[in-house]
Amino acid sequence: MHKETRQGTLTCRHDMKIVLYGRYPLSQLQIQKQMVLVNGNNVTCIQMLQPEEMNKADSLRKNVTLWISKKNKVHAAKPKRTIKRESFEESLKTIMIIGHCFGLMPVDGLINSKKRGVSFSWISWRCLYSSLLFMGQIFMCLMCFNDIIQSSASLNVTTPAIFYSSTCITMAMFLHVASNWPKLIKHVVKTEDLDPNMDTSLTFKCNMTCAIVLTLALLEHILSLVSAFTGAMVCYPNTNVYEGFVKFFYPWVFKFLPYTTLLGMITQFLHFQATFIWNFSDLFVICMSYYLTSRLENINKKLILVQGKYLSELFWRSTREDYGRATQLVRKIDEVISGIVFISFANNLFFVCLQLFNTLEDGIKGTGECRGNRLEGKSPFGGYEAGAYFLFSLIYLISRSIAVSLIASQVNSASTVAAPILYDVPSPVYCIEVQRFIDQVNGDKVALSGLQFFTVTRGLLLTIAGTIVTYELVMFQFKTPQQPAGSQSTPNVTN
Repeated sequence: MHKETRQGTLTCRHDMKIVLYGRYPLSQLQIQKQMVLVNGNNVTCIQMLQPEEMNKADSLRKNVTLWISKKNKVHAAKPKRTIKRESFEESLKTIMIIGHCFGLMPVDGLINSKKRGVSFSWISWRCLYSSLLFMGQIFMCLMCFNDIIQSSASLNVTTPAIFYSSTCITMAMFLHVASNWPKLIKHVVKTEDLDPNMDTSLTFKCNMTCAIVLTLALLEHILSLVSAFTGAMVCYPNTNVYEGFVKFFYPWVFKFLPYTTLLGMITQFLHFQATFIWNFSDLFVICMSYYLTSRLENINKKLILVQGKYLSELFWRSTREDYGRATQLVRKIDEVISGIVFISFANNLFFVCLQLFNTLEDGIKGTGECRGNRLEGKSPFGGYEAGAYFLFSLIYLISRSIAVSLIASQVNSASTVAAPILYDVPSPVYCIEVQRFIDQVNGDKVALSGLQFFTVTRGLLLTIAGTIVTYELVMFQFKTPQQPAGSQSTPNVTN
């Protein structure tokens, strides 16, 4: 026999002999030989005793004794595996620990935050360590500006000053973020208690992005060191290899200070730290964008499942409140990290323009100072180390800048997904809560910003691309020498 139930259609067999003692109201059962019993998630085929088999006819009207076979016994469903919820602290734990090593985010309690809680104190060994490294970057910045004052200003001289100045600003911004981090964590935890994050791949995405970005950054740094060692062997052939390297790579320091091995190692470490901070700011923005996007996507997935369906006003009210908490979280986080977003985009814009200009000006050979006599056959790339470095650095910078722009813009894109779904709400269930939801989605721009100077949307990428093209055209216009009328221009290629 087949019986239609809320659980589906089930076939009952006729060989049912075992008794199941239970009492069920007769009004809920049909008097027939076989029927279907629905008990929670368990669906069971049963067989009823006929009234003549019962001792008392009156008791049959109220209760029925049911018989069931062992063969039809439904086993208890296996408990579903509990889905691990990805919290804000767990998803960012890896990059925060790496940032600690280079003096960023001196916050206590990141590793065991559930036991001790997150806290920040200006009087702590983490803050002291960050302050010492900050002073080292200030030293490098001052030496670069001293070099500008002592020598004629040029692009090669001003670039290190801009690089270390941006590093100092970035470290100051991260100190500001660290001081507000415990308060931000409390707000995030409160939001997650009301609306848990169900994105189980969030930690994996953050860790994988961290591994890719830092690996490529390390490769770029190694190529720059190889290029510098090769240049030092040409410019300082009669000098110790390491001494020639630091004098060639850090002239703004060793023009004015005597060389020592300790000073060379400190200078090299500070340069490595500055390179890491430059990449870490982009990585930090990417991971924060991952989290905020996942919060909005949780709501979008719920709305997509109910698109066009007849739902009560209570559902739309609770969903609108969830959306409001998610957008409020975006604003809270943006208030704290907007400085990091600003310096990240500013650095990417400047250094993409710089590397593109150097690559196009010098060509793939990467000519530069002291390169009249190449070390062909004696160097890893046959004298093309500078060209290889500039080309790889350009591709990496452009790729990283595009990735930061697109991933950060997903926060804004995810905040607008709800609007088309709300337009499809059927007229019979359209209510004031739906209208408020629509006004909230269309009337408020939800996105990360750079100190409120700009908001990160998809259109920003095209704006940056236009700025880079304009800059390159202007630079080449001033750089190209004026040719007499009717004369042919000769490409400026130096070896």
